[in-house]
Amino acid sequence: MKNPKLANLERRAAIVHLIREFFSGGGYLEVETPVRIPAPLPEAHIEPIPADGWVLQPSPELCMKRLVAAGCEKIFQICKCFRKAERGRRHLPEMTMLEWYAAGQTYVDLMACCEDLIRFTTRGLGMAGILSYQGLAVDLSPPWPRLTVADAFRRFASVSAQEALARGRFDEIMGIEIEPNLGRERPVFLIDYPAKKASLARLKPGVPGLAERFELYIGGIELCNGFSELNDGGEQRRRFAAEREMIRKRGAAVYPLPEKFLAALEHLPPCAGNALGVDRLAMLFCDAATIDEVVAFTPEQL
Repeated sequence: MKNPKLANLERRAAIVHLIREFFSGGGYLEVETPVRIPAPLPEAHIEPIPADGWVLQPSPELCMKRLVAAGCEKIFQICKCFRKAERGRRHLPEMTMLEWYAAGQTYVDLMACCEDLIRFTTRGLGMAGILSYQGLAVDLSPPWPRLTVADAFRRFASVSAQEALARGRFDEIMGIEIEPNLGRERPVFLIDYPAKKASLARLKPGVPGLAERFELYIGGIELCNGFSELNDGGEQRRRFAAEREMIRKRGAAVYPLPEKFLAALEHLPPCAGNALGVDRLAMLFCDAATIDEVVAFTPEQL
């Protein structure tokens, strides 16, 4: 009988192959950008890992958006990303990320692309349209439901989204009260985040206080985070200043602003980008309860 870990690694390899096939077939250029960078995005909830005076990238977003600003209209990348002190059943300090960007698209287009990608992968693995995950039977037939953040809080949380923000408990309530209920019967896109929780996203036209951001949930697992990109350098600088102040207040390291990225934003066309956790995608397709089951080595094994 085949070792379960080996079987999972073989399926993971097939998933990565299918991801490349999907995007290459869709006219996307595969790119590689540096893993070690001088200045990360200032994000209050993510702590970078220092590396010889620079940092290991928490995501490839900075460099990939600069490529879009330089004229690359459709790009994707599968790469390693690093985040300090992230370890749990679904978290690793070193993870594999799929990230893609497309000029002329919005978060609505990204959601359709997510549906197509995961259904393409399902077919490529020889699986039916029902994903079995940890006792759940998740129907992958499109279109997948959209649920606003405000409605999710009304449906599942003990307080409203606005009250959670005011109390500084938004992320806590999302993780404990809301996320376990999402995507249990069908995948669901959680959409239209409060602007305070979308520092890199474009604001939703005509809806004050909301941003064009979504996350995809399947089987209670957050799989990806996408949005219509902000391309206003001045506004992005103001948002970065607010994030840096939150980082400073919590006593974490404050890094220089990514000035070359901010300069490139002035040339960034309307576009959308998405970051999808490959390890978590492998969990779903391997019916794995923990992320440890779908990686060759965990940090504790090194």
